[in-house]
Amino acid sequence: MKKKTVADWESYAGIILKCDPYGHLRSIHNCITPYDHSRPWITHLSLQRTDLYKSSELVDQHRMRYRKPVVMDEICYEGNIDQGWGSISGQELTRRFWEAAMRGGYASHGETYENPKDILWWSHGGKLYGESPERIRFLRDIVSQTPGGYLKPWDGAAWDEVAATSENAECKYIICYYGFNRPSSRLFRMPEGKRYRVDVIDTWEMTVVDAGEYEGTFRIPLPGKEYMAIRLVQAT
Repeated sequence: MKKKTVADWESYAGIILKCDPYGHLRSIHNCITPYDHSRPWITHLSLQRTDLYKSSELVDQHRMRYRKPVVMDEICYEGNIDQGWGSISGQELTRRFWEAAMRGGYASHGETYENPKDILWWSHGGKLYGESPERIRFLRDIVSQTPGGYLKPWDGAAWDEVAATSENAECKYIICYYGFNRPSSRLFRMPEGKRYRVDVIDTWEMTVVDAGEYEGTFRIPLPGKEYMAIRLVQAT
């Protein structure tokens, strides 16, 4: 819509504000150039990724810049069409969902597998064939177990991990996610006198294994495979 000006969009926003007595959430979705999300009428960011590789990795900077919820509405779709926005694996889409959640943001799902009837789920709905939906549901279950039901970046995270804590329980509930890295173990240095229950989470196989209780400095073994996470919940 190249002929539309910022004044046009602001006019539409004014109409919505005037005609919506219920205060629905409001945003504006970009194609290439992101809108100015600092506008007071915008309640949250609705973003389409424009970088070839990065998507959810940018959640942090958007949250810090605008101080509003960040929704990655298009981070590429699981599929195999001839377009770069619809040809990533279920594993990669699942990783992007975990990245978004660990960074305090949200992501949306889509599927674009070629179909003999030339019907894309992305456009028409119907049956899903991909591998990511049940893994995204698993992530949703993990987040629902978080105190407060919301994750935010953990200040104590190491440089080579993405880690989150609950909104109202700093250092009492922590999830560390390792994405496409494959560590065989991870070392933790937690506050003395505090004991943690530790779970090893396989985000692709959708399993949660109780690794025991630890305190102080301890090392947690991992299987040396991609898409693993470790959850620490303060026990004492």
